Amino acid sequence: MLVVAAALGVAFSQTVLAAPAAALAGNPLATASSLPFHYPAFDKIKDEHFIPAFNEGMRIQLKEIDAIANSKAAPSFDNTIVAMEKSGALLTRVQTIFGNLQGANTNDKLDAIDSEMSPKLAAHADAIYLNAKLYARVKSLYDKRTALKLDAESEHLLERYHTDFVRAGANLSAADKEKLKAINGTIAKLQTTFTQNVLKETNASGLVVDTREELAGMSPAAIDAAAAAAKAKGMDGKFLVAVVNTSGQPPLAELTNRAVREKLMALSLARGSHGGEFDNREVVLKIAKARAEKATLLGYENFAAYSLEDQTAHDTASVNKLLSELAKPAVNNAKKEAADLQAVVDADKGGFKIGAADWAFYTDKVRAQRFAFDENQLKPYFELNNVLTNGVFYAANKLYGLSFKERKDLPVYNPDVRVFDVFDADGKQLAIFIADMYARSNKQGGAWMNEYISQSSLLGTHSVVANHLNIPKPPAGEPTLLTYDEVKTAFHEFGHALHGMFSNVKYPRFSGTSVPRDFVEYPSQVNEMWAVWPEVLANYAKHYKTGEPMPKELLDKVIASKKFNQGFLTTEYLSASLLDQRWHQLTPAQIPTDVLGFEAQSLKDMGVDFAPVPPRYRTTYFSHSFSGGYSAGYYAYLWSEKLDADTVEWFKENGGLQRKNGDWFRAKLLSRGGTDDAMNLFRNFRGRDPVIEPLLERRGLTGK
Repeated sequence: MLVVAAALGVAFSQTVLAAPAAALAGNPLATASSLPFHYPAFDKIKDEHFIPAFNEGMRIQLKEIDAIANSKAAPSFDNTIVAMEKSGALLTRVQTIFGNLQGANTNDKLDAIDSEMSPKLAAHADAIYLNAKLYARVKSLYDKRTALKLDAESEHLLERYHTDFVRAGANLSAADKEKLKAINGTIAKLQTTFTQNVLKETNASGLVVDTREELAGMSPAAIDAAAAAAKAKGMDGKFLVAVVNTSGQPPLAELTNRAVREKLMALSLARGSHGGEFDNREVVLKIAKARAEKATLLGYENFAAYSLEDQTAHDTASVNKLLSELAKPAVNNAKKEAADLQAVVDADKGGFKIGAADWAFYTDKVRAQRFAFDENQLKPYFELNNVLTNGVFYAANKLYGLSFKERKDLPVYNPDVRVFDVFDADGKQLAIFIADMYARSNKQGGAWMNEYISQSSLLGTHSVVANHLNIPKPPAGEPTLLTYDEVKTAFHEFGHALHGMFSNVKYPRFSGTSVPRDFVEYPSQVNEMWAVWPEVLANYAKHYKTGEPMPKELLDKVIASKKFNQGFLTTEYLSASLLDQRWHQLTPAQIPTDVLGFEAQSLKDMGVDFAPVPPRYRTTYFSHSFSGGYSAGYYAYLWSEKLDADTVEWFKENGGLQRKNGDWFRAKLLSRGGTDDAMNLFRNFRGRDPVIEPLLERRGLTGK
């Protein structure tokens, strides 16, 4: 997953054009950090520094924008477009650092600041994009863009700015602009509430049991961790199993007590919808209505139509077609898999019908029967540091010539965070990489990448990029052993990091991952292929005690099982994607009153209402959809995977893990950011449009 600290749609610089007021004297956010690559001075930044810096940042940028809009000089590319690119240095610095910390290391003060500032920041964006004089300058340049004879990147920037202004409501009447401002403020506030509710509900929803025996099947270390978690919350003698943000919970694959599994599953599925202070049902309805009203005001049929127009998919019909075509074969596969699981239950004389709480547990049993291994056999070979340094970094070295050097002198916001200098093949430093791998109660769920500093030759900046995972931290002295999925996630997120670090653009608006949402996951998904590439895996998959490499026969079984359980995985993903579209293809008049009823009916209408496979995210904890990042865009992972699967075939056809292949991918796509139409970038790399056959084959949807 990619998370970009919101830049309000305007690309802000890292150098201050106007000096901050004396109110920021002594505030470390007032000026760019003096640390290498403007790496944030985490040791000096305090919670109380943010609000005054936010306010001053907005004041300065509006002053800069006012100067551009009211300039007596005739509009030019430099005095209008480039000037906007250089505006807002203080605000972007504050907003980027705050947004990243609020996701990775929040507290009650930061949450309160987020609640206070989100509507103000939305109003600030409106003050820029709904500035009639500013838009008039942009439009005058856009209308004569051919005559300006700009270079390709500059012309694309002008076109992009014009599109941004139009989509933000620049062509609305004065009255409608005021309506839009109110809606945007409402949406910003509601999205913040939704996000905070999800995290607080997740932290409050752990499963508490009284005895170790109830957690039979979990490792002794995991049970000890559950005991420590309960003790930390004042429940000495009990055991607390934390939950993650997806519907499925990792312990479900291990717990032998079915009643405990069912409690954990029910608890997970009920989050945000069972009353109490963190209930998100009303929040969802208000968000859906506000977004639908915004789309209608801007002239679109619904919010999905508004959102998709700016993506490579372009329209709801294209997305609906992709999802509907895959839904039936995916569910059919899932039902076949359920029959296999039921056969094991019946053979064990279980006396019950397979349910959502049983799927992971019996999947491991079927996997063990079919491929003679289970996930726990892999974990001793997947020690975190080996995976990162001898796997993820090793692949980047072989493919792109990168090298990494850990440094301990830069400040971090949490002692578990690691920092690495990243050097290019020519020995010059390319970027700084931050690795934040462990789960914390004050850290949002899932895995993501973000940037503290984005590359731009206009500004002379280089990338400071961070990866965040949520790996459970073992007790002191114990190794951190990963699941196969966590290994893939580490490679995936580093694919996003590479996209940011390799950026070689002039304008910050186009830096790194500034591409459509349904394209941004593509390079990161490609990077997953190296997790099981024989040369890479042999370099990192070594037993944490003995150093012995993973046996080839075990790896062969892992590869042979890659299509295993794809019916489940595809169905749970499609269910969430279809829900996301269904909510955002409503008009204001169609917004329901019953969230769970609408969800159930939608799943039924779309043919994915298969109870043993619930959506990967149910509506009330679907942060991708309702926190703003992937609104009407959760389909993007599948859309990107079509490109990814085709690209994996290209790498295989051209010899795999070789510098010539990495250099080509970097030059034609990874370094280009958003400087061209996303699909043009793909065609320049691949030599043609993508085909879907590799994706169908990968997901076992070909009937073979």
